[in-house]
Formats: sequence, C-alpha cells, structure tokens
Amino acid sequence: MESIFSLLHVVMVIINFLRINGTFCSLQGEPVYPQLSKDGDIIVGGILPFHRSWEITNMSYVIKPSPLNCVSLDFRAIQFSQSLIFAIEEINNSSSLLPGVSLGYKLYDTCSSTAMGVRMAMALINGNENSTLDEPCTKPAQVQGIIGETHSSISTAIAKSVGPFNIPLISYEATCECLSDKRIYPSFLRTIPSDYYLSRALAEMVKQFGWTWVGALRRDDDYGNSGMAAFTEAAEQLGICLEYSLPFFRTYSQEKVLRIIQQIKSSTSRVIVAFVTYWDLEILLNVFHEHNITGYQWVGTEAWIFDSTVARLDKHKILQGAIGLGIPNTKVTGLKEFILDINPLQSASSAIFTEFWETLFKCKYSMKNDSEYSRVCTGQEKLSEMENDFTDMSMMPVFINVYKAVYAIAHTLHDLLGCTQTCPTKKQPDPLTFLEHLKRVRFKSKDGEEVYFDENGDPVAKYEIINWQTIEDHHEFVTVGLYDFSFPAHNRLAVKMASIVWAQNKNQVPVSVCSESCPPGTRKAVQKGKPICCFDCIPCAEGEISNITDSIKCEQCYKDYWSNSHRNECVKKEIEFLSYEETMGILLTAVSIIGAFLTIIIAIIFFKHKNTPIVKANNSELSFLLLFSLALCFLCSLTFIGQPSEWSCVLRHTVFGITFVLCISCVLGKTIVVLMAFRATLPGSNVMKWFGPPQQRLSVLAFTLIQVLICLLWLTTSPPFPFKNRKHYRDKIILECQLGSAVGFWAVLGYIGLLALLCFVLAFLARKLPDKFNEAKFITFSMLIFCAVWITFIPAYISSPGKFTVAVEIFAILASSFGLLFCIFLPKCYIIIMKPEKNTKKQIMSKVSVK
Repeated sequence: MESIFSLLHVVMVIINFLRINGTFCSLQGEPVYPQLSKDGDIIVGGILPFHRSWEITNMSYVIKPSPLNCVSLDFRAIQFSQSLIFAIEEINNSSSLLPGVSLGYKLYDTCSSTAMGVRMAMALINGNENSTLDEPCTKPAQVQGIIGETHSSISTAIAKSVGPFNIPLISYEATCECLSDKRIYPSFLRTIPSDYYLSRALAEMVKQFGWTWVGALRRDDDYGNSGMAAFTEAAEQLGICLEYSLPFFRTYSQEKVLRIIQQIKSSTSRVIVAFVTYWDLEILLNVFHEHNITGYQWVGTEAWIFDSTVARLDKHKILQGAIGLGIPNTKVTGLKEFILDINPLQSASSAIFTEFWETLFKCKYSMKNDSEYSRVCTGQEKLSEMENDFTDMSMMPVFINVYKAVYAIAHTLHDLLGCTQTCPTKKQPDPLTFLEHLKRVRFKSKDGEEVYFDENGDPVAKYEIINWQTIEDHHEFVTVGLYDFSFPAHNRLAVKMASIVWAQNKNQVPVSVCSESCPPGTRKAVQKGKPICCFDCIPCAEGEISNITDSIKCEQCYKDYWSNSHRNECVKKEIEFLSYEETMGILLTAVSIIGAFLTIIIAIIFFKHKNTPIVKANNSELSFLLLFSLALCFLCSLTFIGQPSEWSCVLRHTVFGITFVLCISCVLGKTIVVLMAFRATLPGSNVMKWFGPPQQRLSVLAFTLIQVLICLLWLTTSPPFPFKNRKHYRDKIILECQLGSAVGFWAVLGYIGLLALLCFVLAFLARKLPDKFNEAKFITFSMLIFCAVWITFIPAYISSPGKFTVAVEIFAILASSFGLLFCIFLPKCYIIIMKPEKNTKKQIMSKVSVK
C-alpha cells in the first residue's frame, strides 16, 4: 500500500509543479482538512502523526480505494500540536515580535504514513478549493513554512516534495543524517541535532566505557539505517566492532523477530546499541521478556532514552541501567501548563478533541455494540486525576524544539517585514527569499538560549547523558554527563562515572570485548576471519617493546638499548668487557702480578749470585735482560684488562709485541751463544770473536727494532681503536679493541712466531751438545711450550666471544711467559739454592758422553 501512495506522491508533485507554473489548476482527488486550525494574516503549517497507523477497507483493486482510516490516536502528537499553538499564541500576544501581524496555523495528520504526509504537504501548499481548468495558477503558497514531521522517513518524502517550491520544512524530531544534504533537501531545517553528531557522540561514549565489542538493533527505516550506518563508521574509526546489526520494524513477521532473538542469544557481546523508537520497544520489550533477553547493557538514542512511556512499558526491568544521549532539558515558562490545558484544543477542533477525550479517559460519547470502552463520557472528567502519556512531560525537550521552530519562522518574518514598533506590511514574503533568510536567522529564546542553523540546516549539537536508575521499583532518568560539540574535541565528553548505575543494578562498568586487552609487552594480532576487535596477544620479540595497552605493533629499541624481561621498557644494553672487578679479571691480574713478582725474585737471586759460574755461563747480561723482558711480558697483560680506551688499545698490542720480541731475542741470543761456545771448543775455531757480548747486544737490539718498526707502521696506517661490538650478542654490547689493520696485528704475531721458530730450531740442534749443563735443552723445551701455546691461541682467539677473546690472549701471554721463566731459570735457581756444590766451574765445564 505504501508503494501505491509513493507513486501517487510523484504524480501529485508533477501536477503541483505544472500548477505553479501556470499550466492548469484543478483539485485532484478528495479535499483533506486540517485536524486543528486557526486563521491569521500568515499561516504556519504543521504535519504531525496524530495517529499511529491506518486501516484500508478495500484492497480489491477493482474500485477506487477509499481514504485511509486513521486509528490509534497518539498523545505525543497532541502534545506537539499544543506546543506549536502555545508558541503562536505567545507570538500573537507579543508587542515586540511581529506587532500587528497575526499568525494562524493548519495542522494536518499523516497517520504515520509517508504517502499521507506528502498529500498533506500538498494540501498546505495548494489549498483545497476546486478551480477551473483555464484559471491561471498565480497565487502564492497557502503557508509560509511547515513544522514537521516526527519520523525521518516521512520527513524525507515531504522535504523532497516541498523543496522545489522553496517551502521550508522544519522538523523537531527527524534526525536522519541524510536530511542534511542540501542538494536533495534544499528547504529542510530542524531544531534537533542530526544523527551525524549523535552517532559520533554515542561512539565516543561507548569507547569511553571500554566497550569494543557491541551488538546493534536498528529500526528498519531511514532513521535507523542511516543512524546505524553513521554509528558504525564512527565506531570503526575508534576501534569499536559490531558483532551484529539487526533491523527491526513493527510489521516484521514472527519468524523474523525470532531470528533477531536467536542472534542476540548466541552473541558474546553484552552491550546493545539501539537505534529504535518507543513504538518499536512496545513490541520488543514483551518479546525480550518472553525469551529471557535480560542482563544486557542498553545504549539508547534520543528517540527513547528519556521517554517515560518506554520506562512504564519496561515492567520486567529489561532496560535497567540503560544509558544514552538525550536532548538537553531546558525550560519555557508556561509551556507545561498550556499543554495540560485542553481548552484551546477544544476550541480549535471538535473532531480531534472528541477522539482525544474518549482515548484519554477511556470512555465513549455515543455507545455502540463494538465499542472497546464500556463507560459513557460525561464531559466532566478531570485531567488532574489522570496519569498517562499525555500528562507525562518527559518529552519536554522535544516540545521545546517545536516551540523553537515556530519562533524561527516568526523572527524571520519579523526581519523580512521590516517590523519595529509595528509591521509596515502583512504581505506574505516570497518563499525563496523567506527560505534564504530563515537559514540565516539567529535569535535568543526568552530563557536566553541561542537558536540558529548551520550550513546544513542543523542546530548546534548538545546532548545530556541519561542513565536509567531504578528507584522504588520504577525507572528514573538521571543526568550523569554532557556531550557538547561546541567544545574542543578532547573536552566534549564529560561523564560522572561514580553516578552511573549499570545493567542489573551494578556499580561496576560491564565488560564487553571480543578479546581482553593486550598488556604492555605484547601486541595485537587479529584473528583470521574475524573483526579487528578479536585478536590474540603476541609477546614482543627480543629487542622490541610495547609500553601501552592494546598496542598494534612493537617498537624496536634504539641500538644501545634492549628490551627488559617484560618487554615493556627499553633498558641500556649490558656493557661487556674484561674488568678488574669480576672474578676472571681478578684471577688473571693476580696471576700476572705473581708472575712479575717471581721474575723479580729470580732476578734478585741471580743478582746475589752473579759471580757464580752458573749465572755467568751463557752471558749473564742476556739473562738479566731476559728476566726484565719477562717481567714486562707479565705486566703487559694488565693492559688487556679494564674498559678499552684509545690509549689502552694502542698500548696493549704494541707493548705485547715489543716485549715478547725482546724476550725471544734474548732467548735466541742465548741459543746462539750455546752453539758458538761449542764451536769455539773445537781445534782451530775462532768463532766466539764474531759473536761476543757486543754482537749479542746488537742482535737483540736489531731484532727488537724490526718489531718496533712493524708496530710504528701499524699505528700510523690503521691503529687499534675501541669499538662497540653489537653483532655478537643482541642484548649486550661488547667493548673491545678493534685491530684497525688485521695485517698489522698478524705481522706482529708472525714476527714473534718467526723468531720463536728460529730459536726452537737452533735450540733443538744444540740440545745434545756434550756439556754437563746444556742450557739448549731447557730453551728447546721452553720454545716447545711457547709455540704450542701460541699455535693453540689462534683458533681459540678467533672462536672466543666477547671478553673471552681478551682472556684467551692474556692466558697465552701468561702461559708462554711462565713457560720461558720456569724452563730457563727454574733449573738454575734449583742449583743455586738447593745444590750449591754443583755451582762450580768444574761441574759446569765437565763433559758428558754423547750417545
């Protein structure tokens, strides 16, 4: 049936357009008359849903359909009409606004039908008189502006119809965001904020309460679908997911309603956002109770959240603890008293008044057999004794919206007519001129509230946060916060959390999430095939952190930092180097000092017995120089311990290289002395004069100077330097000495190895010489230990990590130094101290048989 009337609407618009353009004039169909009316110089139109529904008596499609039979009187529309009449009467009695000009009104009934709404709009524009076909249509529109309609779907149809004629339509309750589009609805304005703002405010409020997994129930029309689409968009931007979004309309079949119930029951979300009207909840509340849909946290819109009718219908406390956004409650002096005074209603129309009286007091003036009321109306019933929807003033904010709409028209007329002390003309302004001025009107109500429209024809959005609290077994509407779009974005929402009572009369905020929040140290990973609100918490990898809840990614720590064990903070990486404070450093330091101390003791022993044959044998000068170099070898290992610095890195390798070459050169000199001494004992040999003490000193100096030159070349080209090694360990920084030039380092070691190898070969050749005390044997053994230590050093040095690399090098230095010290000097010390009888020239010079 609605589709038939929609087609009729299009035809009527075309006819009306042709009429306005002077083509022809003729009333189409039966005339319609207003429910309430009053004459005046300028007429304000009203289109209100006085009835909730309609009946169709004939659907045979054989004869012309009879007019709709409107049924179920709605007290709300009566209250809206009373508000409109109050504003007009107040303006007519004002000496400052439109003085001398009287406003009249014509209020039509839409029966909550889109087609009827359009038809009533056409009646307001054209009038009902029947004109001849050849009469030109030049008269202006019958009304200056239209107040209405309540529902967004009907308002969109009316706005499309009156838009081409520039007739303003000012709604007090149609909130669909679609109506803000001035390309489609150029003459539509409203005194209630758009769902664009409501949806965003709702989404921010839901986010504020920590609900990221919610269900949604929407009215299946322009209001519900458009509002829910806007809410879904805003919610997604804030990280809120809808588990479901279910449409509902009061004409839905039982099967469809049961599917809605099943979906809600099977869901895991505990919060339901409802874009519905109180008419929808009249049906749904009974169904919810029947199927035990309880314990949910409801979030409502201004369409029902402060409606006491819904509160009375909720007998089973299904909506207990509901929270939502309502229109701020302001006051207009005298409006409440006027609405409850039904005398003006009686004088404006007897037909609607009779139906209103019978419905209000549940009686009948003329009794019939099929009458639903058994009591006869006397006309003496008292309204003060009644408590029902009509006497309920909870919708006062919407009544004031009607009041504002009328005043917007009046202030625009006042400006256009040039009124001061009086209005110079009562002529109705041109619709287009009036519309343009209406869009720019700005005034203050008598209670100080500023009223104006933005570029989309919408007022400034401001909402109160309403909470349903059960007090003495009935619902009370408690204001617990405010949302004001005129404030900066971060200050728009203000909520008194301690004042809120939640679902099931609890003081704790309900939890409605698909997945629990990910703590710091983890990141969210969306579960496959599910919305972004359903996720797993994945621990951050090593070296990464997240220090906020519900982080979507882990941040990499800076290069000198590493994640702590909880992965929620970057801490400085542990610095690793061989220090004097740790056990290994202490032990190596002690061994090094002990080695140097033993060397000094041996030197003292040798010095005290310097004139004995065993000390004087093989050049005592070389022995003391060897002991000095060995002491330096022990002490140079200390440069490897401690935090590397520029000077320590240069010092440790150069001192090590030079002292060891000095040491090996002394040993090599002693080995050559042994060989030369044996050759000198042969008949006719004069070899010792070629390798006497001066030559021995010179050879040591020459061998050492070569190492000094290698070190100087290394230090001048690419010297060692302190370096932070971040590659070996991810969570540590190894402070080490970078070699600078690897060629220089291995050249230093290679030269030491070459001298050691040469010394070993010569000592090995002299090991079987027939002297009773042959030093070459001990030199051979010491060189064997020396070479074994340094050969094993190379793979150990390369494979050892961090500070152990340094420890291996120190160990090699100490081991080879102790090998030289013990193998060369310990036997001599034994003879000096334990066997002094063998420390004679005769014993030293005696021969042993050679096998």
